[in-house]
Amino acid sequence: MRGRRSLRDFTLLVWLVGAVVIALVHRWVPESTWLMVHLVGLGAITHSVMVWSAHFTAALLKTRPDDKARRIADLRLGLLAIGALMVFVGVPTAQWWPVVIGAAAVSTAVLWHAWTLVRDLRRALPGRFRISIRYYVAAALCLPVGAGFGAALAWGLADFWHANLLVAHTMTMILGWVGLTLVGTLVTFWPTVLRTRMDDRAERLARQAMPILIGSLAVIIAGSLLGVRPVAAVGIAGYAVGLVWFGRCLVAPTRNRPPREFASASILAACVWACVALVATAVHVWAADDIALAGNYTVLAGIWVVGFLLQLVTGALSYLLPSVLGGGPRVVRAGAKYFDRWATARLAVINGGLLLFLLPLPSWAKVTVSSTVLVALALFLPLMVAGIRASARERRAAMQGLEPSLPAERPSAITGSGLVAGIAALAVAVSLGFGIDPGAASIADPQASTQAVAPTGRTVRVQVDAHDMRFEPASIEVDPGDHVIIQLTNLDDTNVHDLMVGDVRSPRLAAGETAELDLGVVGQSIEGWCTVVGHRQMGMTFDVVVGDTAPPPDTSGDGGHATHVPAAGNPEAELGHVVDPVAPELTDETVRRYEFRVTEVPLEVAPGLWQRRWTYNGQGVGPTLRGRVGDVFEITLINDGTMGHSIDFHAGAVAPDAPMRTIAPGETLVYRFTAERAGAWLYHCSTMPMSAHIAAGMHGAVIIEPEEGLPEVDREYVVVQSEVFTDDAATAGAATEIDPARIVAEQPDRVVFNGVANQYDQQPFEAKVGEKVRFFVVDAGPNRASSFHVVGGQFDTVYREGGYLLRDGVDAFGNAGGGAQALALQPAEGGFVELTFTEPGHYPAVSHIMVDAERGAHGIVEVTE
Repeated sequence: MRGRRSLRDFTLLVWLVGAVVIALVHRWVPESTWLMVHLVGLGAITHSVMVWSAHFTAALLKTRPDDKARRIADLRLGLLAIGALMVFVGVPTAQWWPVVIGAAAVSTAVLWHAWTLVRDLRRALPGRFRISIRYYVAAALCLPVGAGFGAALAWGLADFWHANLLVAHTMTMILGWVGLTLVGTLVTFWPTVLRTRMDDRAERLARQAMPILIGSLAVIIAGSLLGVRPVAAVGIAGYAVGLVWFGRCLVAPTRNRPPREFASASILAACVWACVALVATAVHVWAADDIALAGNYTVLAGIWVVGFLLQLVTGALSYLLPSVLGGGPRVVRAGAKYFDRWATARLAVINGGLLLFLLPLPSWAKVTVSSTVLVALALFLPLMVAGIRASARERRAAMQGLEPSLPAERPSAITGSGLVAGIAALAVAVSLGFGIDPGAASIADPQASTQAVAPTGRTVRVQVDAHDMRFEPASIEVDPGDHVIIQLTNLDDTNVHDLMVGDVRSPRLAAGETAELDLGVVGQSIEGWCTVVGHRQMGMTFDVVVGDTAPPPDTSGDGGHATHVPAAGNPEAELGHVVDPVAPELTDETVRRYEFRVTEVPLEVAPGLWQRRWTYNGQGVGPTLRGRVGDVFEITLINDGTMGHSIDFHAGAVAPDAPMRTIAPGETLVYRFTAERAGAWLYHCSTMPMSAHIAAGMHGAVIIEPEEGLPEVDREYVVVQSEVFTDDAATAGAATEIDPARIVAEQPDRVVFNGVANQYDQQPFEAKVGEKVRFFVVDAGPNRASSFHVVGGQFDTVYREGGYLLRDGVDAFGNAGGGAQALALQPAEGGFVELTFTEPGHYPAVSHIMVDAERGAHGIVEVTE
């Protein structure tokens, strides 16, 4: 049995460890959210369902598998693992054929498993609880259907069909494959875990609930495929009714013996979260449009995966793994000692953390809370290994006639001290998150704005709403000595806002949140504003006008930069990182999927000069995308920043209302477009003030080739020009955010290629004599034009804004022998040039607006023999 147990348990461990690793490095992994969900669902859960439904079937039918049956079972598990692995490779790499083959392999393994269950059921003698095996068979028949829907999603469908198939796929897999298996198992398993008597109605209620559950699942699928999502939502509600009907038989065992161990408490928590997820999913499916449904589905995925699936599998395994080793209660006690370790604290962190994550916490607080939950979940893995080893040791000791290592009485693993410890851990996590982002939770001194004036004894309370880049009202009048309290509410669905009046500042508020600013007793007029970058310049100012005193001075104009001296930096400093300018290769797929994760991080923008940049995927310029006319692009935008952000792809012709909308911190959207015209296109953040978001680094290039492709050249580079507005910060720790007032005044400190000034002076573009080199150039602005020129070189091909001005020396009128010296681009324009170097040397590549070349729009092409 050791070899089979090793395959059974080791495979499960691999999938769970893989999910933990992806969670740790998710920022650098394509489709990381999808991978985490499916490593748990398709990997760990599907493997566990296969193993334990076979185990329970053998137990209920009183059959004992022989060596041949075990070898065949191992073949099924191997086929399942290979198929799942192919899916895990195919989806992140946007390769459809591994997805289809993997889905077929997984479906074959599960159908093979179902056929085995049916065969065993027919051969067995009549007995009780055969309904459980019928549940297992029905669940197994659901998986190929759900896998088919999932494989169809890999083709990159239009928003309408993507949203509907997403509902069909997820509900078939969760409610069909996992849900029906769970109901069939709980008939006997729940009272067994609680070690109490079964409700006499259990088998009968399970029989009655089965048609309700299967019928509701059919309604969900039909409603999704017909595009009538309210029908699908009704199906989800019907499924919940079936669960309630069956779940009545679980109440009496729970009352007789409430959960005292990690296993039963974790399973109970999973069932509670399943009910929450059902309600949330039904509401979301009913109310959301196509784009919102897919974009916000990750929140539902978090509830289903963390709340339901992971707690279900860890709870079930905590009971099953020690039990199946044999050796009696002493073996179970030995293993349970490890599975129950820190049980209450782990459960409190997992469930409390998930609840906190669903609340509108600031971004960094969500990060620290989710990291704490991840630690609590990951602790199961070493405890599982230790528990299995302890059970095995105790089993050997029992066989040798040795005394038990633990007393017969098992203490309760659910303790008050553990609950306190779990709550304390979450409190530390939340505090740490607020500490990292003080702007999200700054606690102001109520007396900070108090002036030396005799109090009137009157308190003035004012309701102020933040909406559409305005405070309403934008000012209030009070008498000297009044005690002023402002109740601030953010009514903006997409942006966070705060308010600082004098020295008193509110937290940053998400949509619907409220905070109170106590200004204390005021004696003179005070100016206030939203401190989120750019919002003040957009008009989010607030004045407290006191009696006859002068109104507060307007300091929001040029920000004090009228005589600005450009930040110096250190031209002799060595850059820590140079953005790779090599153009990505054009691959064969026609559906191209990317994950863009918004981060706000300090980056070097010139030698010895740092700024806190707003980025797509952590670099000074967003990743370059490449495809052909007719290709479908699907970009998942995840906002891990502290303010609202968005994205706008000029390469796609779509109504901007939904895909280009601003999403709040922690939210996700899916942006799909079909490339219908060739060109070198800009993409950028379109959140207002747009100039600040573009200048802060939120821009990049999309290369769309014509259907027949571009002529082959020896080397290709991408250059995206933009402007940098920064302070003179010499270290990452001193880096500050962009100053929008300087953008309005058009006073850039640097003009840069690919986000960093002069980086290609330190690490030049490379070429060889005789090679043809193509430079794709896009001007991201936000304000300045570009005139791309290679000193000492001449362009024989110039392509600008969708058409050739010159192609291999031939102009639009057929005249041959011409050449070009510069590619002139206004902001948001793009194109490419080609040239061949005839002799070795160092050729400067610049914007020939020379003041900008001197500001950093400068590099070197190093040409060798």
